[in-house]
Amino acid sequence: MTSSQRLVIPQEHAGRRLDQSLAELLPEYSRSRLQGWIDAGHVTLGGAPASRRQKVWGGESVDVVPQAGAEETAFRAEAIGLDVVYEDEAILVIDKAAGLVTHPGAGNWQGTLLNALLHHVPGAAILPRAGIVHRLDKDTSGLMVVAKTLEAQTHLVRDLQAREVKRIYWAVALGVFAGAEGEVAAAIGRHPTQRTKMAVLDEGAAGAKPALTYWKVLRQYARAAWVECRLATGRTHQIRVHLAHLGHPLLGDPVYRGRRPQATSGFQRQALHAVRLGLRHPVTGESMEWEAPPPEDFRRLLNELEQADAS
Repeated sequence: MTSSQRLVIPQEHAGRRLDQSLAELLPEYSRSRLQGWIDAGHVTLGGAPASRRQKVWGGESVDVVPQAGAEETAFRAEAIGLDVVYEDEAILVIDKAAGLVTHPGAGNWQGTLLNALLHHVPGAAILPRAGIVHRLDKDTSGLMVVAKTLEAQTHLVRDLQAREVKRIYWAVALGVFAGAEGEVAAAIGRHPTQRTKMAVLDEGAAGAKPALTYWKVLRQYARAAWVECRLATGRTHQIRVHLAHLGHPLLGDPVYRGRRPQATSGFQRQALHAVRLGLRHPVTGESMEWEAPPPEDFRRLLNELEQADAS
C-alpha cells in the first residue's frame, strides 16, 4: 500500500459521479480498480466515507489510498504446506496436491506453489519462477522437482530440454483402446480459435511445437482404461491433448472431453497423476528416482471402475 493522495475535485466535474471524476483525475488506475477502492473504504470525500455513485460539485477534497493490485502482490511468500518427498541443498521434490496452481496468474494470484516455495526455500526469490523448472496443471497431482539454486535450475532445465528427465503419469482415459501400447507424435500449439485450449496442429503451423507421448494400457475396463504415459517432451496439456487426439480423452477433463459422457460419476478433476520422476542430480550427477502413489480420489476411481466390471 502507498501513501494517501489528496485531490481537489475540479469545478468542471460538477454533477459527475465520484468514480467518473476519479477516473479522469487518476488515469493511471482503471475505473474498476478505483471503484473497488471506494467500495472498500479507501476513498474519503470531505473526510467522510464515499460511495462510487456519489455526486460531486467541485471544490471537494478527496483522499485516495491506493492499494496494490492482486498481480502486484502475486510474488509474496505464503505459509502453504507442501508434501516434500525429497530435499537437499540443491533440489526439492514435492508431491503436488490436485487443486494447487503452479504459477500465479489471472484468477489465481495467491495460494500457488510459487508462493509456497518463496516461504519454504530461503533465497527462492532471486531464482526465475522461484526455482520451478516444469509444471503440473492445477488439477493434476503428483511429483515435481524444484531447483533451490541457480546452478541446479540451469542443469535441470538443460536436462529437461535434452529429454533426460523421466516423467511417468497414470491416467484414466475414456473408451476402449485398440492396442496395448503405442505413441503419439503430434505437434501441439495454441488452439486456433479457443485460446484457452491447446490442440494438435500441423508441424508447420504457427506456434506448433513437436510433442511425443508414449502410452501403455495397464488395465482396460468396460468404458475406460487405466493408462501409463511417459513424456518425451513437456508441452502444455500434452497428455490431455494427445489422448483426446487418439479419441480417448481423460475421464473428468472438462476441457478436452467435449460432450463425451463420463465412465463414472463423482470424479471432480481430470484423472491424471505424475507417479514417477527420475533425473540426474544437478550437483552430484547421481541417478535418482521417486514414486508417489496416487491420491485417495484416484484410488477410489480405479476401485469403482474395477467393481463396475465385476458386477
